[in-house]
Amino acid sequence: MIDSDSPHWELFEHMADIGVRGFGATPEEAFAQAALALSAVICDPTSIRALEKVEVECEAADLELALVDWLNALIYEMAVRHMVFGRFRVDIAGGRLKGVAWGEPLDPQRHRPAVEIKGATYTELKVEREADGGWRAQCVVDV
Repeated sequence: MIDSDSPHWELFEHMADIGVRGFGATPEEAFAQAALALSAVICDPTSIRALEKVEVECEAADLELALVDWLNALIYEMAVRHMVFGRFRVDIAGGRLKGVAWGEPLDPQRHRPAVEIKGATYTELKVEREADGGWRAQCVVDV
């Protein structure tokens, strides 16, 4: 049983695509957990070692657009660097997101990637405070 007060992530079904959802005490925690859910679409995030650090910056008019930009920046970095990420830190201030992703080069034998993610979409896009005071960040990713 997951303590709803703890940061966590989950996947949700959406026709042929997959939804990613992150939860946390702050929008930053929820964004980091949504990124972890993104990684879980590809492989088991616990199999990813934090060997290399990649910094990502995004600018957006609101938190929802920032989430899509953040996830798409991570998808881009995974594609061009041939990496997977398993740990994240996010800072958001003044419409600017600064994130750090830790991971390693993709090892098909060890990571056994399930799918390649094409991009984060605006479908089911929500970043909002939950009734318990925590935050939820979610969208559908195209696979």
